[in-house]
Amino acid sequence: MAELLTLATLDELPEGERIALEIDGTAVLLLHHAGQIFCVADVCTHDDSPLGDAEIDEQCAIVCPRHGARFDLHSGKALSLPAVTPIAVFPVTVNGNEIRIRWG
Repeated sequence: MAELLTLATLDELPEGERIALEIDGTAVLLLHHAGQIFCVADVCTHDDSPLGDAEIDEQCAIVCPRHGARFDLHSGKALSLPAVTPIAVFPVTVNGNEIRIRWG
């Protein structure tokens, strides 16, 4: 059954920042971009490299710094080659100052 996990506070994640975390052995990236908070798997599905240093483009896609694969931050969908498999996206809620994700 899914559970809500508190990962950070809004104070810890100002606009434009990101936090890399590990939950149950899974690397995740918590991002605050364009007034929205996202949580995605911190791995490019093309070659398993981390996305921690990736840029976010104007279409709200995270761009793998290694080979340029793009993933939609809302859905995880792979938007460009060489990636064809989506990245995992975890639903985020903000309760007061706490940033939570649905996990499991």
